[in-house]
Amino acid sequence: MRSFGLARISRAVPLVAAFVPALVPALLHAQAAKKSAAVNAYGNPATVTPAPTTAAISIRDLQIRLYQFADDSMMGRQVGRLGNKKGTDYIAAEVKRLGLLPAGDNGTYFQVLPFHLRKFTEHSRLTVDGNPIAWNVDVVAVPGQRAPKPVGTVEVIFGGTQGDVATQITAEQAAGKFVVLLPSTTTATTAGGRGAGAGGQAFAGGRGAAPAPSRFADAAAVATIDLDALTPAQRAAINEPTVAAAAGGGRGAPAGGRGGAAPAPVDSLALLKQQLAAFQPQAAFRLTKAGAARLFARTSIDGLTPGTKGGMVAASLDFVELPTDFARNVVAILPGSDPVLKNQYVAIGGHNDHVGMTAAPADKDSLKAFNDIKIRWQLANKMAQPTIDVTSKFVVNMDSIRKVHPKARLDSINNGADDDGSGSMGVLEIAEAMAAMKVKPKRSTLFVWHTGEEGGLLGSAHFVANPTVPLDSVVAQINIDMIGRGRAADIPGGSDDFVGVVGSFFDSKDLGETVKSVNQKQAKPLTLDYKFDDPIEWAGYNNIYGRSDHFNYAKAGVPIAFFFTGLHGDYHQRSDEAEFIDYPHYAKIANYIKDIVVEVGNGPRPQLNGTKPAKPRKIG
Repeated sequence: MRSFGLARISRAVPLVAAFVPALVPALLHAQAAKKSAAVNAYGNPATVTPAPTTAAISIRDLQIRLYQFADDSMMGRQVGRLGNKKGTDYIAAEVKRLGLLPAGDNGTYFQVLPFHLRKFTEHSRLTVDGNPIAWNVDVVAVPGQRAPKPVGTVEVIFGGTQGDVATQITAEQAAGKFVVLLPSTTTATTAGGRGAGAGGQAFAGGRGAAPAPSRFADAAAVATIDLDALTPAQRAAINEPTVAAAAGGGRGAPAGGRGGAAPAPVDSLALLKQQLAAFQPQAAFRLTKAGAARLFARTSIDGLTPGTKGGMVAASLDFVELPTDFARNVVAILPGSDPVLKNQYVAIGGHNDHVGMTAAPADKDSLKAFNDIKIRWQLANKMAQPTIDVTSKFVVNMDSIRKVHPKARLDSINNGADDDGSGSMGVLEIAEAMAAMKVKPKRSTLFVWHTGEEGGLLGSAHFVANPTVPLDSVVAQINIDMIGRGRAADIPGGSDDFVGVVGSFFDSKDLGETVKSVNQKQAKPLTLDYKFDDPIEWAGYNNIYGRSDHFNYAKAGVPIAFFFTGLHGDYHQRSDEAEFIDYPHYAKIANYIKDIVVEVGNGPRPQLNGTKPAKPRKIG
């Protein structure tokens, strides 16, 4: 689910590998140790071996699917990254196996969003006085949103230290030159810059990788001497397209204006130069000390003073922009059984993306224990956000954790098992169950696994704007985002039967009544909670209606119903893992939602309410 305001539950005390406080109640972990070394307190193993699934929506099948989809190999499934391709590959392979019809682009299961990978090809070069500097070894060009302006034969000049404006050369000295900078002592790290450990363009996208203060805006190019701390693989990864960006360009100032302390230009010439820089930005490079020394015909950069001149540099930069599969909706259809109604669709979806990786690893078991303490405190305090004074009193018993996990399980990947692995795999299980039905619903079922929900409902917005079936033929959209938890220890009012229902009466009283009536037919009805339709005192829960993919369908006039089980303490944390899901609860909800889809597929078309929502103040 997309974060909004206070909805993101963040840790007040970081638990990185270098700092694991003697923190939380031993109870949970002691119980796990007593049960078995093979399962935790929730009865779940640390891993589940992939295996065939069956037509029934079962606890075992949901485990098989979710442990794969929320595995570290999926790299957090963030839109624009390789992990999103891996996650969507898995879903598409499964729907193909189930026999669903492709309903994406050009006869495929994929609807590709306009994201692109940008890099410099192997044909790029940088020379000094005609002699090449080892490309991607001693010098690396930093890809940006657009091809940089050419670097002809220009003079090298040492500009000083990044950020130290008191000793740097002047703008006049830098104009037209290849400016070389030492890295700032406050930003240089053992990883060679911000986020280098994450790999790829995550740390090379132009924010801080080779900063050029505003006084260097007229330089031909700017290079920073900060490659030595990086491994060869990390150096190559600066230019490797492991991260895609939206085709519309990125956020932030163009390269020539990064980090400047001067106020924004107001005269027309300065504004024109700024606009030109946005379309053809300044080239940015990163250098080793040895590579930088060669630019000055020296054996070492020791003793360089600002204003020192070097050789004549020329660069041939072959920049390419390639469409990518790193941002994809997966779209499939189960055809209906009625010759007329099969041209209408009941849409069901979940979002396939999550929030990716973080730079620093944490012990996920101590993090989980800390989050459990925090959510327990919040449950006792009307879901207020604890202050630092409060969190400083939280204590985790590491001894009890080490009895279960003798070695710290360090993790830097946000696997999103509940958000929204649970929804995505629930939709997949529903697809498998419906594909096995002898008599399919009269209407066709449209399965859409949207991408980029975490980035701003991107995939659903793209689908609604570019539907692969006529949007007016979609009679309802059922959205599932986070249905894997909902225990009493997770959220206010939680239970083994809890499920939140959002928006079903806002837009269509007909759909709302179907949601209720199908629940009443369950062997054991779930407890439907409608409180999220109204403003509530828990600030982090407000506007849930506008924070997941159903919202774009609703704006387009499609009746919607959204199901979720609440924002628990592991929301958007590395502890949102498959082993902490409540699978019996999850299976009940998935079976119930399948029955809703079938009922809408066979019943009268839900009608919109019109100008006044028909939801009564209280729903029995």
